[in-house]
Amino acid sequence: MQNWSPSSWREKPIVQQPVYPDADALAAAEAKMSKYPPLVFAGEIRSLKQDLASVSRGEGFLLQGGDCAESFAEFNANKIKDTFQLLLQMAVVLTFAGSCPVVKIGRMAGQFAKPRSADTETIDGIELPAYRGDIVNDIAFTAASRTPDPQRLLDAYHQASSTLNLLRAFAGGGLADLHQVHKWNMGFVAQSPLHEKYEHLAAQIEQTLAFMKACGLGPDNTPQLKETDFYTSHEALLLNYEQALTRMDSLTGDWYDCSAHMLWIGDRTRQPDHAHVEFLRGVHNPIGIKVGPTTNPEDLRRLLDILNPDNTPGRITLIARMGAEKILDKLPPLVRAVKEMGANVVWSSDPMHGNTIKAGNGYKTRNVAAILHEMQGFFEVHNAEGTYAGGVHFEMTGNDVTECIGGAYQITEEGLADRYHTHCDPRLNADQSLELAFMIADTLKVARRQR
Repeated sequence: MQNWSPSSWREKPIVQQPVYPDADALAAAEAKMSKYPPLVFAGEIRSLKQDLASVSRGEGFLLQGGDCAESFAEFNANKIKDTFQLLLQMAVVLTFAGSCPVVKIGRMAGQFAKPRSADTETIDGIELPAYRGDIVNDIAFTAASRTPDPQRLLDAYHQASSTLNLLRAFAGGGLADLHQVHKWNMGFVAQSPLHEKYEHLAAQIEQTLAFMKACGLGPDNTPQLKETDFYTSHEALLLNYEQALTRMDSLTGDWYDCSAHMLWIGDRTRQPDHAHVEFLRGVHNPIGIKVGPTTNPEDLRRLLDILNPDNTPGRITLIARMGAEKILDKLPPLVRAVKEMGANVVWSSDPMHGNTIKAGNGYKTRNVAAILHEMQGFFEVHNAEGTYAGGVHFEMTGNDVTECIGGAYQITEEGLADRYHTHCDPRLNADQSLELAFMIADTLKVARRQR
């Protein structure tokens, strides 16, 4: 924490940031938001860190998922409920298979900003700033829409606040009740080939609950049966937003970024001497680090020393995003390096970002088979190295979209146009997500028996 303050990142080189034409308007928006109430609280953040510490010891499993980029236009209660409910479905499948707690973290209530491969985009000879997420500018290809607007920082805060209100109500208000497990089978998932498999699992859970009730354990005296802990996360990309929501905890004197419970640093912004690492080293939230095929062991060691000098369990989650064809080659050296330095980390698999392809009809997509292949490689590497494969990280939605090809419904390239709604990267739909949860469950069951 030496020489750190919430604003010390401004003295460092920075990448992946928009250029706001009106600096005074930006400063005014930041000042206004810095007086707003925190979105999450230090005590909740510490609870997540304890849960992730258990995962790092092999006593739990991390399920992290949600939108690629949250949209202002598509914001509604049903969309939030469907994604929350899908994560509960997946968590129940994994909990039952692995016989261990599942830590649930949504890419929700803050995942508004996106890194881009170029600062500008050219269409029909017209060059405009790239779309960087609704917190920065609009996806419409006009000069006015693509101009970064500081007011969007405040709009993002208010949408995140409303989303968190709903998530807290869902997590503690009965929607998470295990006795409702049959009712979680949403819409088109109920008509899918997975329906029978999920219903069989639900029947087993109901049998178990009936036995527990006979033993005197029910929702009235065991609140864990009707409520759950649910946390939020997003990439800490737009540091103006993150700094404005950073608060000092009155109990401990520690700084927390109260925009989300967990933050992660992306593959494009993890330079050890740059602004994003500088900012994140000073806040006490759990931090994710995306590690890709260009990550080398020495850089990873340096990042761990900077971001977690005390080697605190639950502080760091390493999110591997290698690609199905590279996972067996690129991941082992990193796993060995972390193991050799004795670092306490959670290893999680992001099988989405390394497997993006362009379909013949021009749509950006991902193949469910490649996603599964990378996850299998992730578990294989950790089994060979004697380390724990502790989690998965998906871009997914509870909506009936057609953005990834394959899966039980066998979505084809031709079918992508039916319901391709993403503003950025392709997401798994509910059917594909649940299908992968069952596949992970079988692997998780074997992995935990071998520990």
